Amino acid sequence: MAVSPTPALSAADTAHIDAQLAATDRLLERNYPGDDGSRQPVHSVYVPADRFTPSLAADWGSQALATAAAHGGLERLGALLGQDAELAGAVGSRVRAKLESEPIEDLRLDFEDGYGARGDEAEDADAVAAANAVAAAVAAGTAPPFIGIRFKCFEAATRARGLRTLDLFVSGLAAAGELPEGLVLTLPKVSTVAQVQAMDYAVSRLEEVHSLPAGRLRFEVQVETPQLILGPDGTSPVALLPHAVPGRISGLHYGTYDYSASLQISAEYQSLAHPVADFAKEVMQLAVAGTGIRLSDGSTNIIPVGDNVENAWALHGRLVRRSLERGYYQGWDLHPAQLPSRFAATYAFYREGLPAAAARLRNYLARTPGAVLDEPATARALAAFVLRGFQCGAVGADEIQVLAGVELSRLTALAHPRLAQSTSKSQPASQPQSISK
Repeated sequence: MAVSPTPALSAADTAHIDAQLAATDRLLERNYPGDDGSRQPVHSVYVPADRFTPSLAADWGSQALATAAAHGGLERLGALLGQDAELAGAVGSRVRAKLESEPIEDLRLDFEDGYGARGDEAEDADAVAAANAVAAAVAAGTAPPFIGIRFKCFEAATRARGLRTLDLFVSGLAAAGELPEGLVLTLPKVSTVAQVQAMDYAVSRLEEVHSLPAGRLRFEVQVETPQLILGPDGTSPVALLPHAVPGRISGLHYGTYDYSASLQISAEYQSLAHPVADFAKEVMQLAVAGTGIRLSDGSTNIIPVGDNVENAWALHGRLVRRSLERGYYQGWDLHPAQLPSRFAATYAFYREGLPAAAARLRNYLARTPGAVLDEPATARALAAFVLRGFQCGAVGADEIQVLAGVELSRLTALAHPRLAQSTSKSQPASQPQSISK
């Protein structure tokens, strides 16, 4: 005979546990909001700040296409990267369209290593000119979706100069009108939590002075020093960053060569695939998991020029693919000829993975038994993979609909359920939810 037990825990017990976990609830809500579902660029391009013009992105696209044409075309590049003829054809056509329409997704005007020390008068003038040029490019519609500057680090020798360049650039943009939606600021060579807190103070003051909404000026942190991975007390300072300035950091970017050199890796073996790089990047992944902070891998300094184009493409393609497989969906590019291999490797990654991911998503949504029994967490990862492929241009919404049987709004909700929940709470039931693209 079945017995219906009476619950032993009272309402008072539940209230007691709620009180015990109130601080945990606040921590998870504030510090671990998850990814916001917005587009993440697949790369960041760095150019010396004084070389930026409103036509730079289009110029890089033209140079990239010319290099590809001079070396057998984009389908030939696909073959170099191990793609079969069908995949190389599908990837090549999409890469060509990308290089014609949006060759640079994220651009950083560099006032640090790529610019050097030119004296205060010259850098002041270039900072003002950079702000004016960026504002003009945004107004003309020629700016990449994401654009900003990297200024000098907050170590004692360069701190005042870095702050002044940051101030002149942001103040120049503010004077020109509304800040670019995709504005990005990059703080390099971070060694301590205190330097990030100082950056938080600096951008907070700029927000106050220019009447900007609190939190408008977010920034990236470059992980280029071993001191940020392992501090003097044996803890990992990088893991403290999201919680020292909640909501302020947008990304962590690995600095390949500064970090490797700091660990005495000889120049010949410095690479974003070196074991010391893998360790640092794994710590970075753990540090920001669930916080919504994005990750970016570094660069390779082997450039596709002269007689080395095809070898450099093959190396770059392997490194891009390696990063993607390890959960690093962004990296650095330093030359127009790296754009074809960046997009070819990225697009192949998503197109090769789409059929299996879409089939598993379809089975999950239909509750159809299959060879793989996916849990909700895995379904989120599958949806996020497909969504990233769409956002970067590797796959089309029509392909996703056919293969996975899901529309973009549903795909976004699957990939980012907390985002979908917060959106639905803030909108009337009859109003459609927005889709991040």
